[in-house]
Amino acid sequence: MTSRISASHIPASRIRIKRVYEAPDAADGQRVLVDRLWPRGISKDKAQLQQWMKEIAPSTELRTWFGHDPDKWEEFRRRYGEELRAKTELLAALRELARTAPLTLVYSAHDELHNQAVVLREVLLNS
Repeated sequence: MTSRISASHIPASRIRIKRVYEAPDAADGQRVLVDRLWPRGISKDKAQLQQWMKEIAPSTELRTWFGHDPDKWEEFRRRYGEELRAKTELLAALRELARTAPLTLVYSAHDELHNQAVVLREVLLNS
């Protein structure tokens, strides 16, 4: 039996983030890669993804500007949030996945605190 969450609220526990280099786990639920580029050294079998949603990732220009520099984090969050507001269909698809099962946003950045999956999760939970 699949439990459904109301359209207006998704519990924070339903949307997780995880580096693609960490071992997949059954608790991950739906694993969606949210990077524009395929992660180095990872095969499709090893990644165990249900989907690769590269269109939801930051634009190439924003990704290049940010360069994973923590000093640019707040501005990156603002700019990426603006980009995400224009991607309503993709956000709706991710929300629907999170309503029906756990959703894990998979990313490849080394920095676990300053990456697009962190921002995307915030947007999904707060809009």
